[in-house]
Amino acid sequence: MGTRYQQLNLEDRCTIARLHAEGCSLRQIAADVDCAASTVSRELKRNTSRQSGYRPAYAEEQTRARRWKGSKLDRSETLRNAVLNRLACRWSPEQIAGRMLAETGTPLMSHETIYRFIHAQLARTKDHTWARLLARGKSKRGFRGRRGGSPAGFIKDRVSIAQRPIQAEDRSTPGHWEADLMLFSKYGQAILTLHDRSSRILLATRPPTKAAAPTVKTLASLLQPMPQDLRQTITFDNGTEFAHHYELNHINLKTYFCDTHSPWQKAASKTPSDACAASCHAKPTLQPSPIRTSMPSCSPTTIRRANVSHTKPQQRSSVSNCCTSNVNPPPGFRRDDRTTKGPG
Repeated sequence: MGTRYQQLNLEDRCTIARLHAEGCSLRQIAADVDCAASTVSRELKRNTSRQSGYRPAYAEEQTRARRWKGSKLDRSETLRNAVLNRLACRWSPEQIAGRMLAETGTPLMSHETIYRFIHAQLARTKDHTWARLLARGKSKRGFRGRRGGSPAGFIKDRVSIAQRPIQAEDRSTPGHWEADLMLFSKYGQAILTLHDRSSRILLATRPPTKAAAPTVKTLASLLQPMPQDLRQTITFDNGTEFAHHYELNHINLKTYFCDTHSPWQKAASKTPSDACAASCHAKPTLQPSPIRTSMPSCSPTTIRRANVSHTKPQQRSSVSNCCTSNVNPPPGFRRDDRTTKGPG
């Protein structure tokens, strides 16, 4: 078993001061205090000054200061007031630490010491006015996450929609698809949708999971049986469920992704078809599809609306003007694939 070590208290230091003033040796003082002679020697050398000699009260204060576990600003009132005054003048901790180093020539403290002091006061007092002394006024350390971030930078072999063929923009050629994964409030429910921009065919299936590997396998199983002319390109949003898109290149299907600054990415629920809703306003006229006879027709939906100025209801033809049927056109906008109609 090791020896038991006990710190000197104020009473022991008073005894050391009295015996040292009487001229006793270190061993005699150690025998009276019941400690080692080296302990008495170290105590006298550490706390003896030339002007006042050994003072028990000063030695006790120095011992507590050495064992202080708090911040440096908690121990020095003068230094703490200087820092708080400059923080009140909207100085940053980096500026305060740099100015003190330039004024004194010695590194009194680092900016990390000031940050720790402020956040220690927040945790101790629960007073959030301490956070206002910092430039950003943050109550917790660390960086805040940005909401609405896009994983576009982590998608391998990602190609921007700006490089998509012009045939996919004017909807004149079939075979240009858009895909999206629809999620629901209940966890585990998802529907994978495919939409052809020209024929307006909508394919929907339920993938086993929303992971990237089963999603791309589901896409390949839907598109691979089609002729090559009917599967040329496919466009996604920047969701991670399409991260394995490059596997579709084996069936000669080129993949594209929307830009992070495009209208598609204004919200997490935006799809490629939502972007076309905005772009279609400037392009109200569409050319008829050359394979319209072989594909299911998209006839206009007739909606009966009551006219306040007439006693009889008035019929108006309405058809969706965007990529998918789940996007409503603006009020007063009507358009057919074969004919162009103005507002009203």
